[in-house]
Amino acid sequence: MTSGLIGVSIPQITGREKVVGRAQYVGDLKVAGMLHGKVLRSPYPHARILHLDTSRSRALRGVKVVVTGDDTPQRRWGLIKKERRILAADKVRFAGEEVAAVAAVDEATALDALELIRVEYDELPAVLVPQLALEPGAPEIHAGTGNLAYEIRVERGDVEAGFNSAAAVYEASYEMSYQYPGYMEPMGTLAVPDGNGRITVWTPTAGVFVARARLAEALDIPISQIRVIQTVTGGGFGGKNSEDANTPIAAFLALKAGRPVRLVNNRLEDFLAAPAGLPARVWLKMGVTRTGEIVAKDSIVVADNGAYTGLAPAMVHVAAMRSDSMHRLKNVRSHGRLAFTNKIPSGAFRGFGNPQMGFPLNSHLTVLAEMIGMDPVDLHLRNAIQSGDTSIHGWQIGSSGLTECLQRARKAIGWTGKYKRQRGDAVRKRGVGIAAGIHVSGNREIQNWDGSTIDIKINEDGGATLITGESDVGQGSSTVLVQICANELGIPIEHINIINPDTDVAPFCYGAIASRVTIIAGNAVVRAARAVREKLLSAAAEKLEASPGDLTIENGLIQVIGSDHGITVAEAARAHIFRAGGEAVSARVTYDPPTVMSDKNNYGNVAPAYSFAAQAVEVEVDTETGQVRLLDSYTADDCGRAINPMAVHGQTNGAVVQGIGWALYENLQFDEGRLVNGNFADYTIPTADSVPRLRSGIVESNDPNGPYGAKGASETAILPPPGAIANAIQDATGVRINSLPITPEKVLAALRAQRTEGKRGA
Repeated sequence: MTSGLIGVSIPQITGREKVVGRAQYVGDLKVAGMLHGKVLRSPYPHARILHLDTSRSRALRGVKVVVTGDDTPQRRWGLIKKERRILAADKVRFAGEEVAAVAAVDEATALDALELIRVEYDELPAVLVPQLALEPGAPEIHAGTGNLAYEIRVERGDVEAGFNSAAAVYEASYEMSYQYPGYMEPMGTLAVPDGNGRITVWTPTAGVFVARARLAEALDIPISQIRVIQTVTGGGFGGKNSEDANTPIAAFLALKAGRPVRLVNNRLEDFLAAPAGLPARVWLKMGVTRTGEIVAKDSIVVADNGAYTGLAPAMVHVAAMRSDSMHRLKNVRSHGRLAFTNKIPSGAFRGFGNPQMGFPLNSHLTVLAEMIGMDPVDLHLRNAIQSGDTSIHGWQIGSSGLTECLQRARKAIGWTGKYKRQRGDAVRKRGVGIAAGIHVSGNREIQNWDGSTIDIKINEDGGATLITGESDVGQGSSTVLVQICANELGIPIEHINIINPDTDVAPFCYGAIASRVTIIAGNAVVRAARAVREKLLSAAAEKLEASPGDLTIENGLIQVIGSDHGITVAEAARAHIFRAGGEAVSARVTYDPPTVMSDKNNYGNVAPAYSFAAQAVEVEVDTETGQVRLLDSYTADDCGRAINPMAVHGQTNGAVVQGIGWALYENLQFDEGRLVNGNFADYTIPTADSVPRLRSGIVESNDPNGPYGAKGASETAILPPPGAIANAIQDATGVRINSLPITPEKVLAALRAQRTEGKRGA
C-alpha cells in the first residue's frame, strides 16, 4: 500500500529553485504596466492630522496616483477587531502609521513624490506604557475603550486552599520585550486589477483565504472580486498572518490607478509596519508541596497591544492559560489584560503567546525546586502531563512525550555532574538550566471549524497534482504533504506537483497557523490519496482481470501481488478516463478534527494533538563584563512521529535560535514612541558566532489523531530557551534575571546587587 516514505529525511521540494536563484519572490515579479508603490508614514506616535497637501506630489511627472485616508473606504478592517482604515484618517496612532501612498512609474519617482507631500500635525499626548494606559484618566487611543483591547479571567479549583497547603510559595514579576520576526524577505504585494473590477493579489501570506477576507473588508468589495495567490515566501514566523497594511494599500493603489502596483517594504518600513512579538509583564505566584506537587498557580498578564489590534488578544488568551496544560494542575487563576498604546501594533509570532508565560513559568519552577531542595528536572517530571490525561482546561492529551523530552535533555547536557557544581574560574562561571514547553497542533478557536480540504488529481502520464490552500512559509509543509501523498499512492515524490495556494483554485483552508498543517492537512492528504488509490486500483483491476484487493502500487507500477503482471499508474489513469462515462482520477477530501470550541468558561479540547519540548543549556558568564556565552544546547522535541526528520531538526534548531535571540539580544527600542533600531545593524539577532553547535533529538510519541502519529513540529522549541538560559545564569552566578533580553548590563547590575547584599549580610 505504501512506498516507505514516512520517517525519511527528504530535502525541501522547493530547495533547488531557491538555491539556484530561480524562486520567484514577490519582489521579483513584474507585469506589463506595473507601477511602484511607496508609503508616507507618520513621524509622531499620536497626532491629529490637520492638513494634508498632495498637490505637488500629484503634479510630479511619472506619478499616476496619490491617495490619503480621505480617499479610502470608511469601512474598517482587522482580524479580531475592526479598527483600522487602509490609511490613517483624522489621527495617527503610532510612529510609522501609513498616512499617504503613491504609485509611480519607478521607485525613484515614487520616493520623490513622498518628499513633496506636506502634512500638518497637531501632536497629542502619547501613551507608551501598558500599565499607565489602563489607569483611569489616561488619554484614550480609541474612544470609549479605556485603552483596554482585551481581557480574560480564568479560575479553576481552589487557588487559596492550594497555597495554604504548599510547603513553598514563590512570587515574582517578569518583563518581556518586543521581537521582530526577522525573516529574510520583507513584506510585499503585487496587485493587478482587470477590466471588470476584479483584482488579483500576489503576496507571501501565511493564509490566502484569511488575506482575501481581510482585503474584502478593507477595500469594501465582495470577496469574490478578489483573488489571492501566495508567492514563494522568505520566512514568516507569524509576521505574515494578514495583520499589516501592506497588501490593502497595494490593492487600493492598483484599483485607483487601474494598473498593476507592486509595493515592497524596505527593511526599516518592515520594522515599522510588521506586527512584532508581544511585549508583556507577568506577575506569577506558585506553590508546591514538599514532594514537588504544584498545588496552586496564580498569574496576572499585562501586555502591549500597540495602536491597533491584530492577533494580540488571542496571544494574551494563550499566555493566560495554555501552559497550564503542560502539568497536572488542580488550582489555577489567571487574569490577562491587553492595553492599547501609541506603539507599533503587536501580533502573531512563533509560539503565539506561549513564550510570554513560558519564561516566567520555567524560571519559577527552578526557584521552587531549590526552595524545597529538589532537582528542577525532577520537579518538572513530578508534574508532567501524560498520555491519556485531560488537562485542567479540558485538553485531551492523546500523546505526551514531555517526560522523555526532559529525561533526554537532562542526559544530553550532563546535568547530574554539572548542576549545582561550582565550575569555571574566578571570572568565568558556568551553569546549566532546563525548561520545557507545550504547544497546540491545530486550534478550534477561530470558528467552529478547524479543517483542511485537499484535492488530488492524477494526470494522464501518471503524475499527480496536489491542490491545497495551506501555505508553506518556509517550514517545509509542502514537502511533508507531498511525502504523504507519494507514500499513499505508491508513486515517486518527483511525480507529484503541489500548487501554490490560490483562492480561485484551491479549496478553503486557514493556512499556516497554530502548527496545524502537518496534522490537519496531512490527514486530509491521507484520505484523499487513499480515495484516488482505490480508483486507480479499480481501473487497473479491469485491465489486469484481477480483484482490486489483489493489487499493489509501488514506484508508479500497479501489479498483481506475487506476480510480474502489471500496468503503470499512467495506463490506469488513462483507462479511467478514456472509456464510456469515464472521468479523470481525482478526489477531494476534507478533514475536520474531533475537537470542540472552548465554552464560555474557556474549557474544551481545542486541538487534535499537543506537542511538547524540553531544552537543557550550559552557559558561561563573564562576571567582569556581564557577557553570557551559550556553550551547549540540547533540545528534545516531541512531534508525535517525524514524517521528515530533516525538516523537524531544521524547525527545532531554527526555533531554538529565535528563542535564544529573545532571551539574550532582541528588543525594539523606542525614544518617546519612535523606533530607533529599525535595522539589522542596531537590532541585534543571534548569528552563527553567538550560538553553539545546536543539538536536538526527536521524541516520537505517536499521536492517535495524527497522520502516521505525527503532530506539529514548528513552534514548541521556541518556548524553553529564555527560561533555560535564565536558570543556567542563576546556576552559574547565583543571580536571577527576570527581564528580557538578558543583557550584560542587567547581569552586571544583578552581580553588583548581590555583592552589596552580601556585604550587608556580613
